[in-house]
Amino acid sequence: MTILDRLRGFHRSTFGQAFYGAALLWAALPPLDLWPLAWIAPVWWIMLARRDELPGRHPYRSLWVVGFLFWLATYHFIRLPHPANTIGWIALAAYLGLYLPGFVALVRVAVHRARVPVVLAAPVVWAGLELARAHLLTGITMGALGHTQYRWIGLIQVSDLAGGYGVDFVMIFVAACLARMAPRDGCRGAVWPVLPAAALLAAVFFYGHLRLAGAAAPARTIRVALVQGSVDAELKADPARTQQIHDDYTRLTREALGRWDDVDLVVWPETMYREPLIDSDPAIAAPPEWPGTQRQYEEDCELWLREKRADLTDMVRRFDVPMLLGVDTCHYHAAKEFRRYNSAVLVMPDGELRGRYDKMHLVLFGEYIPLGEYFPRLQRLTPLPVNVDAGRRAVAMEVGGVCLAPNICYETVIPHVIRRHVVDLRKQGREPDVLVNLTNDGWFRGSSELDLHLVCAVFRAVECRKPVLIAANTGFSAWIGADGRIRRQGSRHAEDLILATVGPDQRRSVYMVIGDIPASICLLACVGLALGGVVQRRRPQKPNRDRQGAAQDS
Repeated sequence: MTILDRLRGFHRSTFGQAFYGAALLWAALPPLDLWPLAWIAPVWWIMLARRDELPGRHPYRSLWVVGFLFWLATYHFIRLPHPANTIGWIALAAYLGLYLPGFVALVRVAVHRARVPVVLAAPVVWAGLELARAHLLTGITMGALGHTQYRWIGLIQVSDLAGGYGVDFVMIFVAACLARMAPRDGCRGAVWPVLPAAALLAAVFFYGHLRLAGAAAPARTIRVALVQGSVDAELKADPARTQQIHDDYTRLTREALGRWDDVDLVVWPETMYREPLIDSDPAIAAPPEWPGTQRQYEEDCELWLREKRADLTDMVRRFDVPMLLGVDTCHYHAAKEFRRYNSAVLVMPDGELRGRYDKMHLVLFGEYIPLGEYFPRLQRLTPLPVNVDAGRRAVAMEVGGVCLAPNICYETVIPHVIRRHVVDLRKQGREPDVLVNLTNDGWFRGSSELDLHLVCAVFRAVECRKPVLIAANTGFSAWIGADGRIRRQGSRHAEDLILATVGPDQRRSVYMVIGDIPASICLLACVGLALGGVVQRRRPQKPNRDRQGAAQDS
């Protein structure tokens, strides 16, 4: 067999055609960022779904291998923090690799069994599977198809209708129209799919124009200095390194306050104030061996807490400006429970702690090991020394008449997590005007993780119709407008300072009201197709020519 014959065989195989799509989508994402390729990449997978028979003896195994390789390449940065992370990197890629064969299989059921046109089946299945990916195993949406278009501001405005899943739906609809135009298994191609694709794109851009034109200047604003140090994170504690981090961030803060007048708030990234914050419930009970009264015990506890916080409050007093700091919290509960939180704390110039948010959505194997508290040996096998506890509620903090809602690290990666923060605070009459993300991406050595994480925040801004501020160790710190436009962006893997002037946006978001209902309908359709496929598989199949005629118009 000649090389040319091998190339032809690869081109015609399930693996080859799936690989073309995966390679194009990978190139559309950072670091290459060739975003137009993302519109073409899914065409190869949809064409496979339209075929009467998938080539090869084990086509779905081939599709899984392609999906596995794609996510292995896209999430390569997971291996960087620690050698043990390689196991999690491979396991995550193996899990996410299931979505490509799942997509092709469900679209095939819809097209060949249920006789649903592929231009409808493909986007519905894709959106439903993306919602599943955002929820299963704590959820992750980095590297979503729609994320490749984050710079196309007019397009991504539909995210305030159906979340980022709406952009995915539009792109797969267009790709399905292109796939429908191509000839298949002896059937001629068609021209008519140009019309629905053009109509949908026209409607999307018209909506985007209306939303962008409806922006008005905020009634009140504050000036926020985002401090970005550049300290690569490590899993082991080093007192000398702790002092270096503190010195670097205090130096950068002095520089920011010297450069800009009338700064209303300074923000440090996640855990960049290295001394832990010690806190306790106000009515913690005295232990049985305490010789004094309960009142004396409470007074002594308060004195001890003030001493532990002295360095923190003294620093803020010296800067004489409110500071929102990322810090580890050790909290003693009244029920004699000791818990550790990943927190954001607002400290006022007089030393008062005005508010504290404890991270609610923790990173699996990054902040906690399942069952680690019950099996200490399991915990010791990992590079994570102790588990972090999850916070229980969103928190609103007011500075200069503007209401801020902090979130931490990968919480911006999950659409429903940030939406829940906003909705819960709205029910309390404390709807935030601005979202603030504190993150430490120093684990990833300036890799494409920084880009993928930033893009997630762009979509959260549009979905919630709120400006998003990011203070990120090693980058990317950013000021993102409520339209998803990146107004300022920090440097990659370097120190930087950003001044943002932010306030409430008057535009409302449908997504804040209806949430993931549209995507959930798509997911229910996926479940129905899966059940239908199982039932049909147990029945005798019709001859191939009959199935070809049934799917000819799809």
